[in-house]
Amino acid sequence: MHPLRKLRESGKPTPAQVGALLAENVTFNSPILARVITGRDAIAAIFAQSSSTRGSGSYTSEVKIDDHTTFLRWEGTMDGHKLESLEIIKDNEDGLIVERTIALRPFPAVKLFRDAMYASLKDKLPPDVWDYPAQ
Repeated sequence: MHPLRKLRESGKPTPAQVGALLAENVTFNSPILARVITGRDAIAAIFAQSSSTRGSGSYTSEVKIDDHTTFLRWEGTMDGHKLESLEIIKDNEDGLIVERTIALRPFPAVKLFRDAMYASLKDKLPPDVWDYPAQ
């Protein structure tokens, strides 16, 4: 079982607990953000908040693609609506996460999730991660 999955299934992890699994230069790609996020502290805060924000659910699949790459599928709810995620996690030689890319569906539930994440993290992340600059 991937360490991030194990931590998330154990309850609501803290940023410090998540941070212990992340490489210093970790990157995160998410459809709820306008750009890639880089750095252990910001990403630890996002991952910890995500575990608290999303509704009930569980991982339904885990496939080890190669020595450093894991695929995870999660199914659950957000405010009572079905929410599903697919993710690829890449680890370095030390077993620390260097990249996580996630896809979420369906859009109405993703929007609920994004709005809740924004409400919790808007003051902790740069404004340009939430939307494109005004033209």
